[in-house]
Amino acid sequence: MVDEKKVNQVVDPGKEVSARPTPAPGPGFELPLLLFAGFRTLIDALHTELADRGHPDSRPAYGFALQAIGPDGASASEIGRRLGISKQAAGKTVDRLIALDYAERTDDPADARRKLIRRTPRGNEMLRLSAEIFDRLQADWTRTLGEDRLRALTEDLRTVVPARTALRLDAAAWMGGP
Repeated sequence: MVDEKKVNQVVDPGKEVSARPTPAPGPGFELPLLLFAGFRTLIDALHTELADRGHPDSRPAYGFALQAIGPDGASASEIGRRLGISKQAAGKTVDRLIALDYAERTDDPADARRKLIRRTPRGNEMLRLSAEIFDRLQADWTRTLGEDRLRALTEDLRTVVPARTALRLDAAAWMGGP
């Protein structure tokens, strides 16, 4: 028997009214776990492919850090602020990016006392590959869910995620990272 409270009525002129059950959303704790699992599914697939394409040492935190460096470079303090981590933690992350040839330290042309961290061609390549891979992963999800459902999911998330926090780079710090 169909629960009348969980039925969508689909009406098409000239056709009978049909009932389609709407699944219950599940317990409240399940939503954040499913959202996180979806995130992990995408990030894990990204890093598997990055490894196959010449970036075996890439980690999720490095992508956030390279974004925080930006196209014009940034000081370690600025990177730390953008990532929501201490200057010391930012320095460790920067040291690792430099060791992997994703970033370099350069003199700041505006202030001789300050060093800028800039992305290297290898760091830019990793970000470019990441964007390509994310596009392919989104296409995979589109094939699995259907274009309309994925578009609706994306729009729904844009609705519930406040604009000021949607694209924050401090995820690693928020989760207890660097």
